[in-house]
Amino acid sequence: MDKRSKIALYIIAAVIVFMMIAEVTKPKAINWRDSYSAADKIPLGCYIVFNELETFTDDEILTSERNIYEYLKRSDTSTLKTLIFINNYLSFDREESKTLMDFAEKGNTIFMSGNSFYGNVLDSLNIAVERRYGNLYKKASDHKFTNPTLQKNNRQFKDVIENSHFSSIDTLNTTVLGTITTKDDDDIEETHPNFVNVAIGENGGQFILHTNPFAFTNYHLMADKEDYTATVLSYLPKQQIIWDNNYKSGRKVITSPLRFILQNGALKWAFYMSMFGLILFVIFRGKRTQRIIPVIGKLENATVDFTKTIGELYYQHGDFSNIIEKKIAYFLEFVRRTYYLDTNQLNQSFIEKLSVKSTNSKEDTKALIDYLVFLKSKTYHTEQELIELNKKIEHFTKHRL
Repeated sequence: MDKRSKIALYIIAAVIVFMMIAEVTKPKAINWRDSYSAADKIPLGCYIVFNELETFTDDEILTSERNIYEYLKRSDTSTLKTLIFINNYLSFDREESKTLMDFAEKGNTIFMSGNSFYGNVLDSLNIAVERRYGNLYKKASDHKFTNPTLQKNNRQFKDVIENSHFSSIDTLNTTVLGTITTKDDDDIEETHPNFVNVAIGENGGQFILHTNPFAFTNYHLMADKEDYTATVLSYLPKQQIIWDNNYKSGRKVITSPLRFILQNGALKWAFYMSMFGLILFVIFRGKRTQRIIPVIGKLENATVDFTKTIGELYYQHGDFSNIIEKKIAYFLEFVRRTYYLDTNQLNQSFIEKLSVKSTNSKEDTKALIDYLVFLKSKTYHTEQELIELNKKIEHFTKHRL
């Protein structure tokens, strides 16, 4: 290596070292994103409240990292438990909502704190939430308990707050535990419930709903709001707690090793230096080595192998709903192409026409079409349903003309 090349490498190395020092020593900006994750120590994380939950139970704190349908399906429900959801919004599909209602009807407690609630849960509880979009992060709000003995723990939230409240409740089954008082644009005070208890079933089950998730963040717990938060949690029964860490705005989702590397400062710079060194190696090495001339082989038809690979990927990832959707679409396309039938209406007339044209019995044809309609109406599917669908389609096509 000549003198000029050495000088160039020294300059490049000095620049890399300077960039690393600047990156390490520069002050980090405060991260104000909504998180509510138990692991986050940022202002809107829930690190403090999660580590203080042990004072509200004598048992081990459990953590759910998956959707609640899958978690409760695999967990022990023989003893009563309290399930805690805290996030800026909470959304549950039909099966998740049914799972939560069944869980509460067995005598368990479900605590939810969020600015917005979506799904069938609130419809089942006959409760509606109203969000004050005009007062976001602007006007202060007084959060009070209805119990006279707890008035000393009332607090006013002046900043980092979204003002939501329950606009309607089922007065037969709902008890108001706390209220929120805000001022409208004309400075007229309005008071609405924002902390309620809804009794469920005959086994003592209950939903405890709260509309100020910011009260559980690190920011407010370190700003003289810990007594308010502790009072809200004191309404939870003394039983084992399940902390939800899945329905979070700040849930960490790492889909590839490269993303994990780039999210870690030390690993990121190690990766950059490795790539830079590899580029230098290729540049200097390429000048001295003849590029290998590749042998171009005959093109092959890889359609079948590609299809098998895609199918195996879907199956290995457990994406049964996606596979079922594609199998149904492919089967209906097969019917349109082979028997020239309109598949928009899978009614009795369609079943009779398909039975005649395919020479399948009317009973077998009806069983297959009814099963397709049943699967299309669901949002979550199991492996057993995929296997059953495949059997019915194979049995149908085996007897076709």
